[in-house]
Amino acid sequence: MKTHNSIEERFQFTGTTKTLSLVGIVIGIIAIAFGFISGGEHVQHTYSNLLLMSYYFVCVCTAGVFFCAYQYAAQAGWSASLIRIPQAFAKVLPLASLILIAVVTFGLFNEHEVVEHGKKEMVPYLYAHWATHGLTTPGSENYDAIIAGKAPFLTIKFFYAMLIILLGAYSYFGWALTKSSVDEDTEGGMRNYDKSFKLACIFLTIFGFTFPIFAFGVIMSLEAHWFSTMFGWYNLAAMHVSGLAIIALIMIYLQKKGYMQWLHVDHMHSIGKLIFGFSIFWTYVWFAQFFLTWYANIPEESVYFYKRWEPEYKFWFWVNIVMNFLAPLLLLMSRDAKRVTNRMMWTCLILVAGHWLDYYIMIMPGTVEKPGFGVEEIGIFLGFAGLFTFSVLTALSRFTSLIPKKHPFLQESLHHHI
Repeated sequence: MKTHNSIEERFQFTGTTKTLSLVGIVIGIIAIAFGFISGGEHVQHTYSNLLLMSYYFVCVCTAGVFFCAYQYAAQAGWSASLIRIPQAFAKVLPLASLILIAVVTFGLFNEHEVVEHGKKEMVPYLYAHWATHGLTTPGSENYDAIIAGKAPFLTIKFFYAMLIILLGAYSYFGWALTKSSVDEDTEGGMRNYDKSFKLACIFLTIFGFTFPIFAFGVIMSLEAHWFSTMFGWYNLAAMHVSGLAIIALIMIYLQKKGYMQWLHVDHMHSIGKLIFGFSIFWTYVWFAQFFLTWYANIPEESVYFYKRWEPEYKFWFWVNIVMNFLAPLLLLMSRDAKRVTNRMMWTCLILVAGHWLDYYIMIMPGTVEKPGFGVEEIGIFLGFAGLFTFSVLTALSRFTSLIPKKHPFLQESLHHHI
């Protein structure tokens, strides 16, 4: 490895981390197989956890594209020397997208028998609230007037069009932003940076209007009778905080391995401010979505929260706010706290686990009858953690340099001080 003053430094993905990531993938495969082989409720738990983790995977990778885009759009200089990390997320987004599409496909087209109101019927493992046969057919014994009213949107064709178009667009912009940065290293000049600025502005415009639709379709439609116009922004905040926390964790990991020694406490401080600020924003949207059900006098929406206040979920409902609001509030509020590596590391680990719990509370009440933390939850989490680690660090190792050598603001980043 080159010295820390070299702009030719490359990351080599070897050793214990690579081994552990592969072990995690194997554990995940075993957990998935266990869930399907065991049958009964285990199958439903397996599908629900696959949806949870594939959605989380996509969100973190999309957060990498989002981070790159708003840094370019803001013409920020401080982040130039660490931009390769979120660019690695962007390079993995197409893989994450394919996995999510595969999970929802199997969940939509595989059915099982349930007893509803004293009668047996066949429903899909995922999206049964709108994809069950006969829900929109007048005269059918399964006819549901509320779902029929949403039929133009709650159809398999619209669902797949939304997934493919939006994930394809996010993946394209991630690829284009990364390619421009890599080309900049060989070509120099301002052409690629100007191109990145334009791409970032276009992406942010598209992303701002479409990510709520993505969250509505993939997660909110699991309980299709309920809706909230704030749900998309709630998911956007969770996606962003999770992505920032993992960017910070990879920064810390690389520095402990001797890489990216040009980064210092001021870079960590800047990431910490973003994590702190958007954790507060997440809390604001969480509270507003919860509070406005009463304030706006819409008791019909309380069914969503009522279900999450049942004994199986109520404890975790409040743990969610402790992990995702109180932890960053108490641990990162002061200036000095954001400059202590171990404190930042543990706060980020809490947030990664906290937003897993956040997605768990979004998904499980609408898909499983008896919640729990068993083989499927733990094993599938470890599997996707291993897959994410392996794919992102592999993508990072394929950059010819860990630093964008000819970024116009590179010197500003290397001398970042706050």
